[in-house]
Amino acid sequence: MAAPSAASAATGPLLSLTPERVSNGHLALAGQPWRVRVVMQPWVEGQTATVRFYRHGHKLRAVNVNLTMSPTGKSGMAVVAFGTSKPGTVQVQATHLATPTAIQLVAKPVRVDVAALRARPGARGPAVRLLQQRLAAKGYVVGQRGLFDQRTARAVLAFRKVTGMARTTVADTGLFKALLAGKGTFRVRHPDHGKHVEADLSRQVIALIQGAKVLRIYPASSGKPSTPTIQGSFRVYSKSPGFNAKGMFYSDYFIRGFAIHGYAEVPVFAASHGCLRIPIPDAISVFRWIKVGDIVDVYP
Repeated sequence: MAAPSAASAATGPLLSLTPERVSNGHLALAGQPWRVRVVMQPWVEGQTATVRFYRHGHKLRAVNVNLTMSPTGKSGMAVVAFGTSKPGTVQVQATHLATPTAIQLVAKPVRVDVAALRARPGARGPAVRLLQQRLAAKGYVVGQRGLFDQRTARAVLAFRKVTGMARTTVADTGLFKALLAGKGTFRVRHPDHGKHVEADLSRQVIALIQGAKVLRIYPASSGKPSTPTIQGSFRVYSKSPGFNAKGMFYSDYFIRGFAIHGYAEVPVFAASHGCLRIPIPDAISVFRWIKVGDIVDVYP
């Protein structure tokens, strides 16, 4: 058995708990795994500990673990994974029962506050960061990290459109479940068109695509029933920066006077005079990506 350090000899043997994979030391998200690290000082070979998880005094789980020597050789340690789909505060306790070579030890309890998977525009925190991370991985264009800003709200709207959910900007539990289940993938119909745009009229979104890879997805509003958007495959033949007399902002024309362009009003349904409207804050970025000659595929 290794001799205890001067510090541990002065304070005596210790057992401690530390939450990991949480935010701000104690925040976790419902349905997402986190863990606690239990450490015994000094290291004594062959010791075990029991880690227990409680909510409102009700025991959720108890795990017996073998403490293995740390890289420094000064402590024994183990990591216990945990997760719950129910929001609320989880208290974690750990004990080490006395053995012939080590006394009984009780760690100071720690708490982890499990937050519900939901977020609204203006929110901040771990749920928003998870939301943005998963949306961006699918090609949706999010905004400032950790802030549910207007760009992130548009990404949520686009995801809802693609998945057939209610067309709002609220990231509720149902949306998180769909996102974490891998839903929301934009299905590319024309991978052979190389660098191109696809406009899905039924879902009211456009996607910027390189071959079979979706780079960005934006909410859009196409032609209303009385002035429908022309369907087919076209090539961008003209580009017009800035505003024109009709309020079209940074326009990419793909057939006659029809264009992909920014506009002040982009409702969640088809409402244009035949163009593909996108939100003004997204228009310049889209304009810079699209080049004359790029294909625009429009389909129902």
